[in-house]
Amino acid sequence: MINFNLTDLITDQAWQSRLAPLEAHHQLRELTQFLSAEIAQGQSILPSQQHWFRAFNLTPYHQVKLVIVGQDPYPTPGHANGLSFSVDASVSPLPKSLKNIFQELKDDLGQCPLNGDLSAWATQGVLLLNRVLTLRAEQSNSHQGRGWEWFTEQVIRQLNQHPNNLVFILWGKQAQQLQTLIDPRHHCLISVHPSPLSAYRGFWGSKPFSQTNAYLMQQGYDTIDWSKSI
Repeated sequence: MINFNLTDLITDQAWQSRLAPLEAHHQLRELTQFLSAEIAQGQSILPSQQHWFRAFNLTPYHQVKLVIVGQDPYPTPGHANGLSFSVDASVSPLPKSLKNIFQELKDDLGQCPLNGDLSAWATQGVLLLNRVLTLRAEQSNSHQGRGWEWFTEQVIRQLNQHPNNLVFILWGKQAQQLQTLIDPRHHCLISVHPSPLSAYRGFWGSKPFSQTNAYLMQQGYDTIDWSKSI
């Protein structure tokens, strides 16, 4: 059985205190059993296990300003690194969705990072959260409906109680399903997913990056340096 002790896997104490109670829930136990069976069967699971909760470890609860919700990790080996839409700096060419995100960022603010590693966003308070945190290599959506959706709903419920007003960027239908859990005091930016299959239907020209910074300024928070790289 894999280790699913969230107090061991998540370093931020505020996240620990909010998420550790989930360990007793049958949904998380069933997810643990499923992932253990996948590994026992020799399935290649992405990202690597030490990165499943990386988003929480790079962005402590009380530092969250913005949440960008993705779908599931990239299925290409070597791409998924535990942060939604992010890849390691060495990855080239960029996944198409990330390439489109950078193009919209450049059109919006005239800037973008030097590479696809979005860790510098995460350390500025951007929680890069996938709706589903794992999959089988080369098999998109292969871990959907196994319990991760329930887990990330609980994460959103905890963020909804955040003392500060947050920005939620919800790209695509899976992310938008979470909107009903978000209190109106928070600010939601909604569009289609940046995938080449849908970006032309409203992602282009949506300007989520400048809108985010404008809202953060209104709230008296530091803005995000979207061009920053690790």
